[in-house]
Amino acid sequence: MKMRSILLACLLAAASGSANAADTDYPRRQIRLIVPFPAGAGPDQVARMLGQHLQDTWGQTVVIENRVGALGSIGAQEVARSAPDGYTLMMGTNTTQAANVAMLKNLPYDPAKDFAPIIRTVTTAMVLVVKPDFPAKTQAEFIAYAKAHPNMTAGYGSGASQISIAQLQTRGQLSLVAASYRGVPQAMTDVMGGVIDLAFADFSLAIPQMQGGTLRGLGVTSPKANDLVPGLAPLAETMPGFEATIWYGLLAPAGTPAPVVDKVYQESLRFLSMPTTRAKLEGVGVTVAPMPPAEFGTFIASEITRWTADARAAGIEPK
Repeated sequence: MKMRSILLACLLAAASGSANAADTDYPRRQIRLIVPFPAGAGPDQVARMLGQHLQDTWGQTVVIENRVGALGSIGAQEVARSAPDGYTLMMGTNTTQAANVAMLKNLPYDPAKDFAPIIRTVTTAMVLVVKPDFPAKTQAEFIAYAKAHPNMTAGYGSGASQISIAQLQTRGQLSLVAASYRGVPQAMTDVMGGVIDLAFADFSLAIPQMQGGTLRGLGVTSPKANDLVPGLAPLAETMPGFEATIWYGLLAPAGTPAPVVDKVYQESLRFLSMPTTRAKLEGVGVTVAPMPPAEFGTFIASEITRWTADARAAGIEPK
């Protein structure tokens, strides 16, 4: 009996040592980095930059997979159900990890319990965009025009953009028809094509279109003016209390070994700390704002509370 106990202890120790060695040797094969939003969207752009860096540094392929639909919940659910081994990661956002709690009935994952936070990467905001020939040129003119032309169509493709449309209605006292899209890029395309009247687009999407003259911005959702979009005032100036600050962050399935989480965190932090990285990210309309795993987890919990309150205040009911 004693010999059996000794043998069992040796086997457990060997297994533990093997697991620790595997964690230390990570990564040994291809990594999937799932983006729950369309190619070209803000989270996708950041994920591709970071994925390329990890691939170049570790010598293992990092494949970006866009799993689109249901405000990012389809992709998030896939990650939540994946093996917690570090070979499936996700570039989540305030939509997948916070706002969806208030947006969707029967959410198929728990954003706080089903994921291991790795690092918050960036923060950004959105721009209220219209066609260049839209009659209103200022926020005040827009509000007056919208009141004179009720039921204009506004497109959304994320939780933040949906809440922003709702804030236009409640804080601006406007009557709008909200139209759901698989992602923000599709909503922007329909604004440019005259299918819908307006949309809220991430800085990363809006800035190139505004610079190219295909869209015009009327205001930003951040509480203060942002140097990335000079000349655009916060919507809060004409609609007090208006705010929708958004963020992206890297996550893994819950239960992913701590050494793996730490290795991904440390290399991601190194990437975000590079001056060239900061310049590239600012070029696509986002600001580097790293947060370590434990702090990021606490932040997500607070964001669930905040976005749920924002959705309720905007009169949004889960669908």
